[in-house]
Amino acid sequence: MAPYASDDSTTAGEVDEQRSGRRKAARYIVPVTVVGVAAATIGLVPALADSGDPDLPKITAQQLIEKIAKSDVQQLSGTVKISTDLGLPDLGGLESGLLSGAAGKGGGEDGSSADPTAKLTELASGTHTLRVAVDGPDKQKLSLLENAAEYSVIHNGKDVWGYDSKSNEVYHGTSDSPERGKDQQPPATPGDFAEEALKAVDDTTSVTVDGTAQVAGRDAYKLVVKPKQSGSTVGAITVAVDAKTGLPLKFTLTPASGGAAVVDAGFTKVSFAEPAASTFDFTPPKGAKVTEEKDAGKGSGETPRTAPGKPFALGEAPGHQAGKGPGGHDGMKTIGEGWTAIATFDTGGEGVPSGKAGGEFGGFIDSLGDKVHGTFGSGTVFSTRLVNALVTDDGKVYAGLVTKDALVKAADAGK
Repeated sequence: MAPYASDDSTTAGEVDEQRSGRRKAARYIVPVTVVGVAAATIGLVPALADSGDPDLPKITAQQLIEKIAKSDVQQLSGTVKISTDLGLPDLGGLESGLLSGAAGKGGGEDGSSADPTAKLTELASGTHTLRVAVDGPDKQKLSLLENAAEYSVIHNGKDVWGYDSKSNEVYHGTSDSPERGKDQQPPATPGDFAEEALKAVDDTTSVTVDGTAQVAGRDAYKLVVKPKQSGSTVGAITVAVDAKTGLPLKFTLTPASGGAAVVDAGFTKVSFAEPAASTFDFTPPKGAKVTEEKDAGKGSGETPRTAPGKPFALGEAPGHQAGKGPGGHDGMKTIGEGWTAIATFDTGGEGVPSGKAGGEFGGFIDSLGDKVHGTFGSGTVFSTRLVNALVTDDGKVYAGLVTKDALVKAADAGK
């Protein structure tokens, strides 16, 4: 059986070559994090408005994937707009702190507001404008534009700088090699997100070409990835691929429930000319507080890092290690496969305290989750538009890109 369904056939060897090629093509793309519950499970970025449908030569899904794999864009600059709508509850700003905690140690009294690990978690909600520049594997810059302020991450050779103009704080670390830096950082540009999404393609997936589009003034083909299985919260993923260079220009993920994209992002402007060398120069401004990487993790027991952790694949969750659940719990298992895979582990605790048992936070917790019941007993489901998680009253956790009913069914089967 072919590894995925498309409008043409593919051998297993060809798929391995394509995935190897995709890794080559992706390593030059500026890494930016979009963390939070959804991005921790699968990388995502979506579509901007099309200004027309260009007339391009016909191409198959197989040929388009090969085009992405062979893309070797080493120099670019441009503007990316990202809008994220995970359907998280309004916690009055508390969600930003929770997402920072999920990503790892970041800003605050023990860290620096310029640490990319914490700062870039802001991309997990709302609408943001980014400026990106790339000149090969050793020089990248990303700037997050805010009201009267700017946050930048600059990679130049072995140096990695984070600068927050609002607080006038600087974070400095080093990268031993471009590949090491890439492995440590989650996806952000359309190319990064396409790389992560295509990793999830297997025989549970349909891949087709659905016409053309124009993005940031560039003619592009539209590659559409859809789960074959029912029960997934993922509706479809659309990647607009530059017809000339093979670079993904936009990436759209829409939920099975319908409505707006979960994440909507893509280039609004892009140039493949060589950026000016001065783009990647950085010297800490006078009076700025500078935090060195080696100092950032002191007293925390953590391994400090200059950039967010490695992207999470389908079915994984924040803090997941081989055989362990979030936070290092033993016994992480996967139920099912493909887009309906469910990660499960036992916390060894007593579930989520709610009502009177939750004390002053009991009512607050109840407002965030829905109580469910089954042959497994009872528990609480916490939902976003993409990821759902069931925590049973006896401390078992089930999570995935699946519906609430799928989680209850999995919990019942586990009894």
